[in-house]
Amino acid sequence: MSLYRSQDPRLHAIKNRIRVVPDFPKPGIMFQDITTLLLDPKAFKDTIDLFVERYKGKNISIVAGIEARGFIFGPPIALAIGAKFVPLRKPKKLPGKVISQEYILEYGRDCLEMHVGGVEHGERALVVDDLVATGGTLCAAMDLLERVGAEIVECACVIELPELKGRERLNGKPLFVLVECFEC
Repeated sequence: MSLYRSQDPRLHAIKNRIRVVPDFPKPGIMFQDITTLLLDPKAFKDTIDLFVERYKGKNISIVAGIEARGFIFGPPIALAIGAKFVPLRKPKKLPGKVISQEYILEYGRDCLEMHVGGVEHGERALVVDDLVATGGTLCAAMDLLERVGAEIVECACVIELPELKGRERLNGKPLFVLVECFEC
């Protein structure tokens, strides 16, 4: 589901604050840069508020944020809905015992890690990132959480690149996005 087609005036400002950077990090990639969104306090707050409005009262106990931009949106959402924040990080960034999940990106391979013991069996989880493209990162995040018994309530992203069909890779798990980018 996307809010982009709704009449909420906050969405237009959010979309207008996202900068497209051609050929980053490699030729042919049209990078969706949310750092310009973060420079506008109202648009940034509206982004968080839209997610909080959706997830407040949904009995979510974990907000899992994907490194690095999921760390920007995940903690304020977690605090506002009364959930704990669980960071999903790149390899060798978390101290202690971790579990890992490799995945394929639209421009390479990567891996996510999560602390062992940070998530308990049966907890309800929201996965947060800035963008869904091919869906590989979200799938890896969900795999990590499900391996320890968490129930995935939904994935939440600021931006979706629908032409890359990432939503289709999520095996029926719900995905909620604020804006879609078709011109990328």
